[in-house]
Amino acid sequence: MLRETAASQRELDALLARRVAGEPLEHVVGWVEFAGARVAVVPGVFVPRRRTELLVDAAVRRACDGAVVVDLCCGSGAVGVVVADRVDGATLWAVDVDEAAVACARRNVGRRGTVLLGDLYAPLPAALRGRVDLVVVNAPYVPTDEIARMPAEARDHEPRVALDGGPDGLTLHRRVASEAPRWLAPGGHLLIETSERQAAGTVEAMEAAGLHAEVERDDDIGGVVAAGTLPG
Repeated sequence: MLRETAASQRELDALLARRVAGEPLEHVVGWVEFAGARVAVVPGVFVPRRRTELLVDAAVRRACDGAVVVDLCCGSGAVGVVVADRVDGATLWAVDVDEAAVACARRNVGRRGTVLLGDLYAPLPAALRGRVDLVVVNAPYVPTDEIARMPAEARDHEPRVALDGGPDGLTLHRRVASEAPRWLAPGGHLLIETSERQAAGTVEAMEAAGLHAEVERDDDIGGVVAAGTLPG
């Protein structure tokens, strides 16, 4: 991949030095393959994981043509981009609190939708309340005390805001779930990537907000998704 990326031996040497120093390969080459798409990633932006492809699949199976899709904690925008590409006529809104992520997501999203800077639902236009068909979320869910034990590629090269999920890893899951009913259309879905250990807590947060919730798993890629549906 480094040879294919480099235009000269000098550039190859520079890329190789970055990789040997521990920088994620995806940051070095500037892209990642995710769910069949090539997604741009830049230094300082969270690299999409393969396990997150389950979040995409779960969303697409629940989507109808023309769905209004909101990708919260969007990072590079990978999830929203692939969902929008697979759902005919989808309208995409993507949000992240990190400026570098928003800039990267805007590059990936292009004309598919709108990328906003802000905290969760806060920057979304009020006209979307009660009209969103799908909210897809890959929020950070690593407990704060466990970040120090993460691989150096993530710990040292990805933003802490994209990793730190609070004391039990579920701080943002609870916030996302509690506000979801204000934005979802009747019968709309909230899908949150979680872990096997934390799935019950994510489901509990959804049910506390009045959603009907279940858990989907893909053992082949290690994916776990909590899926909540607003009655109606």
